[in-house]
Order: sequence, then C-alpha cells, then structure tokens
Amino acid sequence: MLRHILRAALRKPQIHPPWNPKSNSTVPSISAFDHNHFCYFSSKSNLAKAKKTDPKSKKKSTNEATADSSATDVVDAAFFDDGAKRVRHLMEDEKDPSLDVGPNGRPLFTSTPSLSQLTRKDTCTYFKFSEEGLNGALPEGLPKGMAKEFEDSMRRAVLVRQSFLDLRDNFRRIVDTHPLSSGGKDPKVRKQIVLDGPVSCGKSITLAMLVHWARDEGWLVFYVPRGREWTHGGFFYKHPETGLWDTPVQAENILKDFLKYNDPILKKLPCHIFDPVPLGEGAGVGWMKGVDSMAVPEGSTLYDLIQIGIKLTHAAVGVVVRLRKELSLVKDIPVLIAIDQYNNWFTFSEYEEPVTIRSCRPIHARELATVNAFRSMMHNDMMVGAFSHSTAVGKLRKDLPDVPVDARVNLARYDLNEAAAVCHYYLRQRLIRREAFSEENWKKVYYLSNGNGAEIRSLVSLMQ
Repeated sequence: MLRHILRAALRKPQIHPPWNPKSNSTVPSISAFDHNHFCYFSSKSNLAKAKKTDPKSKKKSTNEATADSSATDVVDAAFFDDGAKRVRHLMEDEKDPSLDVGPNGRPLFTSTPSLSQLTRKDTCTYFKFSEEGLNGALPEGLPKGMAKEFEDSMRRAVLVRQSFLDLRDNFRRIVDTHPLSSGGKDPKVRKQIVLDGPVSCGKSITLAMLVHWARDEGWLVFYVPRGREWTHGGFFYKHPETGLWDTPVQAENILKDFLKYNDPILKKLPCHIFDPVPLGEGAGVGWMKGVDSMAVPEGSTLYDLIQIGIKLTHAAVGVVVRLRKELSLVKDIPVLIAIDQYNNWFTFSEYEEPVTIRSCRPIHARELATVNAFRSMMHNDMMVGAFSHSTAVGKLRKDLPDVPVDARVNLARYDLNEAAAVCHYYLRQRLIRREAFSEENWKKVYYLSNGNGAEIRSLVSLMQ
C-alpha cells in the first residue's frame, strides 16, 4: 500500500491550494484545420498485442489501478488540507506586523505606494500589488514566472531589484526634461534594449514591471507577453504581393490585446496615414471577391483603424502592419513597445511551406508579416525585448539582425543580499517552517541553486 502511495505522489503533480492570482492568461487561438496539430497513427503490432492481452494480467492491472486511484485521493486530500491550513494561518499573520521583518531587521515590504517612487533604498524589499491594480495595468496577462510566484507565495508581491530601477530610469531620462535626483553623472540612455540572462533571472518579471510603470505614467504601451504565439498556431497564407506569410488569427488577437488597456488613449490619437489597407486571405474564408484594399476614412483615430482589423479578418494583418507605422508617428505621448519571448522571433516558426510532394521548407519567423513589422530595433522608437529561455529556442548569436550592437543587457540571478530577502519573504509566507529556518540553511539553498529564483522557491520547503 505504501509503495502505491509513494508512486502516486511522485507521478501526480502537486495540487496548489485554492488561491488564484488571476493571471488573465489567454489561450492561443488554434484552428481545427491546422494540419500541424493533428497526427494519425496506426500500428498492427500494437493492435495484435492488445488482442492477446492475458485476462489475468488485465485483472491485476485493474486492481493496481484501483489501488493507485485510492492512493491518489489520499495524497490529494493531504495537499488540500495543508494548503487550506496555510491559507488560514496567512490570514491570521496579516494581523501581526511584527512578522514583516527581513534580513538584519529591515522591513520586508516597502511602504512606497507606486513603482515610480521606488529608489535604491527600496531594493531587496517587496512591493505589493493589489489584484485590481495588477489586472488593470496588465490585462494582456502575466508572465508565467510571475503568476507562478504569486501562486506559490499566495501574495501579489515582487522583489524590488536594482536592475528594474536602472531600466525604469533609463526610459525616464528619455522623456523627462529634468535630471534625476540621484547624484553623479547619468549613464548613457538607450532607446532599444534586449533583456538577456540565465534561466529564471527575472527577465519577464522585470519587463512586466516596466510596462506597469509606463502605463501608470500615462504612456501608450504595446505589450506582448507571449511573443511565441505570433509564430505558432492558426492559419497561414502567403501573400502574393508582399511575399510574406499572413497569420490572420494571430493578427486579430494582437489587435484585441492592444485595445484591452489602451482603448481610451487610442480614441484620442488621430491616424497619420490614410492610404488604403491592403487585404489578404481571411481566416478560413479565402479572398474577398473584387476587393483588394480597405479605405481609411479621413479623420479616423487609431481606435477606428484597429476596429477595421478586428471586424474584417481579411484586413487584420494589414492593420497590424499599418499600426506599427502609426506608432512611430505618435508624438502626443510617449510610446513603448515591449515584447516578451522576443528570441522566438529570431528562429523558425512552426509553419512549413510545401516544396515537393515529400518535403517541406520550415518558415522563419522573419517571413511572417506581423513579426517582420515589429521585430526590428533599427529605429528611433523606445522598444524593449526580453528573451525567454523557457520556450527553448536554443542559443542565439550575440549580434542579432535588426538589433543594435549595444542593445543587449544581461540580467543577473539573485545575489546574496537578494537571496536573503527572498528567503525571509518565503518564511513570512510559510513556505519554510520557522524551526528549520536559519542563515546556514538559506545560504545552502542559495549556493545550491546558484541564485536561480525558481529553484530557490522549490528548495526552501526542503529545509530541515
């Protein structure tokens, strides 16, 4: 019986307590007609083996399945009970502010009310987000690492790191006419930045915090939390005039996501380009008969332009390409383009072009019209791209095409001071038992994980 319980516990993923950070993650739209998502497999040998199944072995397997099922129920109940008990204790801990203590007696949480007011004094402390404020500022969805952190810690809070402050101040210097209050000579500003670094060093979280800050400042931000979705799923057609591949399903989703936060701003921004928007093939409906473009009326706003692409699937890709040109012409407010999983745009998509009867050619991401319009950083617009090693596209060369040579900024994993704050935070959130917590133990976890945030979070619960 014990053997079955252990086997079920190892095979069954951990069930988290009933707490939902509401990450607003969206599922990519994948058409049922995309052949890349279907596979037909038939094996006569497997069918023969199935027919020759021994009745005794079948009865034995049924008994084992019943035992495994009961063992799994026991494990699930244990996890649920532990999670419910932890939620109850955390609610009680909220009434005791003496628990909010970090390393060396410092406050664990910063009292600064906004990301804009954070300073160096707030580093190695945690900034709290409200559920309403977080979902309102990032309606496109949270990065997976950020949502996982909130779920495991049962609190919407992130560590304030110097790397975020440097990134924020870089873009603040571009638009602010007055110098920053910090003394010394300001470093060189960069309008185009690529965030790179080892796995789980906080690239996506840093980018999401930057987007949150910029929107709090009233900027127009084009935020893509899942750049990989631009190159996977849906329909794809080759446009005969441009030679690029249109992905109308992704284009429509791009426009809808852009409206989620920026709707009121876009209604006030006029269009500067009134050339007709070229049409392509619609998602599963082919070409429009006798029409190859859609007129943009005089006096239209960016909101009106986007509505054309949402309402007419044939115009979706053309509107996305036109939108990129329009963003460069906006002068009334600062514009920031923020792309997560940016490295997926420098490798092959999942699409393939038939070459012969028996062979296909993989289509590179740069051949997609939407990616081709937004990938380049060789311009004067503010743009940030974050690499995501979780998508496993492989190591890219240092000098990327269409990216300035000095654009790459490497983020480091946690240093010793940051790891101390993180471990004290997890102690506060009851991921660590107080009787097992010590400086020696958390340092062991830090050196064992080499500062990897995700590994620290999974190892702290093993302290003894």
